[in-house]
Amino acid sequence: MAQSILHMALVVKDYDEAIEFYTKKLNFILVEDTYQPEQDKRWVVVSPSGSGTAILLARASNHEQEAFIGNQSGGRVFLFLRTDDFWTDYKEMVSKGIEFVREPTEQSYGIVAVFKDLYGNLWDLLELNETHPMYFRDTGSDEF
Repeated sequence: MAQSILHMALVVKDYDEAIEFYTKKLNFILVEDTYQPEQDKRWVVVSPSGSGTAILLARASNHEQEAFIGNQSGGRVFLFLRTDDFWTDYKEMVSKGIEFVREPTEQSYGIVAVFKDLYGNLWDLLELNETHPMYFRDTGSDEF
């Protein structure tokens, strides 16, 4: 039986500002934006180009949920954006005003830097090296 993670929910303050950030600053694709009248909310899905995993941008619907905007993982890195060209993506993100809170470093698994999304959630931007066990995932190779 094959399984995969299809979507991850990310609590946001506003659909449109989140769409703007993810599509314009991170170059994600807007996969779906469908109004659901029975719940008075939208089903908004964005995804990095070529990725099988997507993020559901879920607008906070009460004060309890609002408290988690920007702190979904208690201050730890929450999401990991993999790239096959770290320096090109890093330079483009910096030029678009993305705030990096940890500068790029070479690690045993590849190159990594930590940035904030529009609400303050922490992300890793990383390029894995060929020796990492996840390197062949999503590269078109059937090796793993």
